Amino acid sequence: MVRTNLATGFGVSWQDTPSALVVAHPGHQVRLHGWLGLSRPHVFVLTDGSGRSGLSRLDATTEYLAGLGIEPGRIYGQHTDRAIYRRILDRDLDFFIALAEQLAESLAASRVRFVAGDAAEGYNSIHDICRLVVDAAVEMLNRGGGGAVSFDYPVINRPDDCPEELREASVWLRLDDQTFSRKIDAARTYYPELFEEVQIALGAAAAAGPMRDYFELNGAGGGEGIEAFRVECLRPAVAARADRAVPGAKPFYELHGERQVAAGLYDHVIRYREHVAPIAERLWRYVK
Repeated sequence: MVRTNLATGFGVSWQDTPSALVVAHPGHQVRLHGWLGLSRPHVFVLTDGSGRSGLSRLDATTEYLAGLGIEPGRIYGQHTDRAIYRRILDRDLDFFIALAEQLAESLAASRVRFVAGDAAEGYNSIHDICRLVVDAAVEMLNRGGGGAVSFDYPVINRPDDCPEELREASVWLRLDDQTFSRKIDAARTYYPELFEEVQIALGAAAAAGPMRDYFELNGAGGGEGIEAFRVECLRPAVAARADRAVPGAKPFYELHGERQVAAGLYDHVIRYREHVAPIAERLWRYVK
């Protein structure tokens, strides 16, 4: 495995200190399969990944992590997706503060100094709120003298998606053939639903669903196909303040929610200004 930028540029190397990965849904961690095998981080998962189907993906994640010798963290799929969406719609701000506090306490107890987590991309409201919770938890940790650094990674966008100004300070891994093969096999074995993502990467016409719509809307996807997943990039995280999470117009999750309500599948639309921004603002005020 070819590795570059092992040190973060912030005086911390993920190879020399306890690390953590915080994801919104089971399955996201496969994006960082190579990094997981090298760093063996504590892994925290906010939801059980059950979505509208009600079928949890947590057992598959537990088995996957066990195969890498990784034990789950204290926050590990205790909440269904439906329950989290309800908290968002109800603007239960105290719930998200308590979640950030629990995460900060867990990171402190394990002396974690390198924290990676989902990026805010405007695709899914829980993904973006995961980033808000991680930002708040790391700030709490550091105000208590923790000295942690925070990185994010693309969950939906291309794995090598990185702003030019962050490229030099980011952690880059390029997987060798054996590690890359294991990564693809893990996606096939534990998360067959991730084939949609692979189909989109390959530009397959059969790809369907909201992820296809997201890429069409944003003009992304395609390119070098499945080889894109050979690269893993962790980027220095910029705190996802309410005005940074979704630049410009409506985020994709809002547009998708409107379609689902029109189709009779959802009762309500989660909106950025009405639901997500207040969580961001309340977390930031609480920490500051």
